[in-house]
Amino acid sequence: MEVKDLQPTLVWSAFDEITKVPRPSRHEDQIRAYLLDYAKKHGIEAKTDKIGNVVMKKPATPGREKAPVVVLQAHMDMVAEKNSDVQHDFLKDPIQTYIDGDWVKAKGTTLGADNGIGMAAALAALTDAEYAHGPLEALFTVNEEIGLEGAENLGENMISGKILINLDSEDDGEIFIGCAGGIDTTAIFTYKRSFAPDKFNYYKVKVSGLLGGHSGGDIHLGRANANKVIARFIWNCSNTWHIEVSSFSGGNLRNAIPREAEAIFGINEKHQEEIEKYLHQYAEDIRIEFKGVEPSMKLEIEKVEKPDYCIDSETSLRLVRALYSAPHGVVSMSKDIDGLVETSTNLAAVKMEEDSKIVVTTSQRSSLESRKNDIAGQVEACFQLAGAEVSHSDGYPGWAPNVESKIMKVSAQAYEELFGVKPQIKAIHAGLECGLFLDKNPELDMVSIGPTMRGVHSPDEKLLIPTVDKFWKHLCLVLTKISEV
Repeated sequence: MEVKDLQPTLVWSAFDEITKVPRPSRHEDQIRAYLLDYAKKHGIEAKTDKIGNVVMKKPATPGREKAPVVVLQAHMDMVAEKNSDVQHDFLKDPIQTYIDGDWVKAKGTTLGADNGIGMAAALAALTDAEYAHGPLEALFTVNEEIGLEGAENLGENMISGKILINLDSEDDGEIFIGCAGGIDTTAIFTYKRSFAPDKFNYYKVKVSGLLGGHSGGDIHLGRANANKVIARFIWNCSNTWHIEVSSFSGGNLRNAIPREAEAIFGINEKHQEEIEKYLHQYAEDIRIEFKGVEPSMKLEIEKVEKPDYCIDSETSLRLVRALYSAPHGVVSMSKDIDGLVETSTNLAAVKMEEDSKIVVTTSQRSSLESRKNDIAGQVEACFQLAGAEVSHSDGYPGWAPNVESKIMKVSAQAYEELFGVKPQIKAIHAGLECGLFLDKNPELDMVSIGPTMRGVHSPDEKLLIPTVDKFWKHLCLVLTKISEV
């Protein structure tokens, strides 16, 4: 069986088509064209704004024209992550999906169910004539994964609805009514090139096979950070031997916990046996520390050819010290909602640029604006002490829970009516676009729902098939009930 043949057909066939359209962040031209073509094909009114968001509108079922307008919202872009041994061009190649038991997965890349399945559900809601509903608007935003840019720059009068259902959550049986705000902190080191010393052996040390995951939804799971693992090894070595670092790179996206990292460094050839012995000892220590958490972790060292140059000793020492000491992970837990991460930070990526610069990307989240700014300040101070040039993004606001929300109560009632159990009402540590929508329109009443996904923002991403049917039935009943008000 193929993905497009799964039930409900309207949702899965749309999702199957979406996976065939390249759509990494800031490259949404093809998926936007697909959406506009979809609207034209089905006779649906559609428009775009300057940044590239798309809105489609569907009239109410006859007799329900006076019902409140409901906005269904999903984002177009996907996180483009792949395993290092996989050949895949996210700008050209379709995602290779397959069914594994109750899960839909991708071959060595992110699946893009975040938020492709939300888009598919919105499109199905616009074309299905089997359920009753009021006036609908479907909003598809751009560049969500790299800073919620579509939501932040949403054009005036793009949507008119005062009720919004965000379709970007990842757990069946949970209705979200709040999320964390976030900010990115970037540190730039400028280095000088120095000749690689003679009579040195040069090694590549690499960590791979980590689980990674979403820097919001998975940060509390205690998974290893590839950048931290390599930085710790280099720092430990530098305390015993003279080390020359030629390169350091790891991670990719600001909102993904880094899964792979590597560094090339040199050490006097007389220490060959010592460094290789220490690596094995270090690898064993790391395996013990992350036993049961990182079952597939690999830490390897291999000899490489002498590089053309190294990073000057002063800068490499400052870089390694900063990466080793920079905070990563959960900073504090919520005092109001049991089990909710309040504040966290992610040491996301280290990239060497051609112009003798090393760019370190980090991301901070918190449900409290003051705590968000505080942890961003701590990260800034850490890298300032190391002599880096530090800057912050504009950030985005959190979404404060509204326990009196009407759409929340309707959504909870619909879920219990369908499945015989009460859904959990929760807030999420991940960032959703809802905070920005609320900032622009304080009258909005919102919830976020979705089917069960795991491994989001990593090549382990997978979508639980039975929950998609539940997600669809739930969405349809919510829209019907709202139209009866």
